[in-house]
Amino acid sequence: MFVRAVYATGDPALLDAALRSLNSEGRDLLEERPGYRGADVFVDRELGTLLTVSWWESEKARHNSDEVMRERREALLEPFAGTMSVANYEAAVYHQVGHPRQGGGLRAARLEFDPRDADLVVDAFRASVVPRAESLPGLCRTTLLLDRERGRAVAGALFADRAALAASRAAMAGVRHEASAKAHVDVVGLEEFEVVYADVRLD
Repeated sequence: MFVRAVYATGDPALLDAALRSLNSEGRDLLEERPGYRGADVFVDRELGTLLTVSWWESEKARHNSDEVMRERREALLEPFAGTMSVANYEAAVYHQVGHPRQGGGLRAARLEFDPRDADLVVDAFRASVVPRAESLPGLCRTTLLLDRERGRAVAGALFADRAALAASRAAMAGVRHEASAKAHVDVVGLEEFEVVYADVRLD
């Protein structure tokens, strides 16, 4: 699968207005696009950050959908979004063990690596991160979103509730250390979000 991630920041007091718009008009627009496989919406209400992730069955489907979504994106996120960035990824790893729900938690680690090591990064994630994360209480999903050309990735761990997310911090710190050493990866950012919506359909 392929992913488009939209990251916006703004006034926390205006965040709920953007969420209402995404939940109604935004979801309708996505559902109409061929090849759409689902979406996730994550927020940090204190900082005023919003991360939306749409999932597509092919790179072509993602590209075609962006022709429509590009025109509507700013209007959907007004008046909240003071800044907004869009990134495209390959979903190199998608491992689901439970069903995420509203109120859960996401931890996202932003990674940088030599583009020549892209396959090594994927192999290390599958070998080191997936099996160790799978044993953590409350884990619902682990993902690795990859930009091979730029040498960038986002590693995500999604938990059923915020308590499970918090309880996993020490264990996941060890996993990051081990995996980054094996794959020659730099961890350049680490964030946690509340799950507003998470629904990806693989079949």
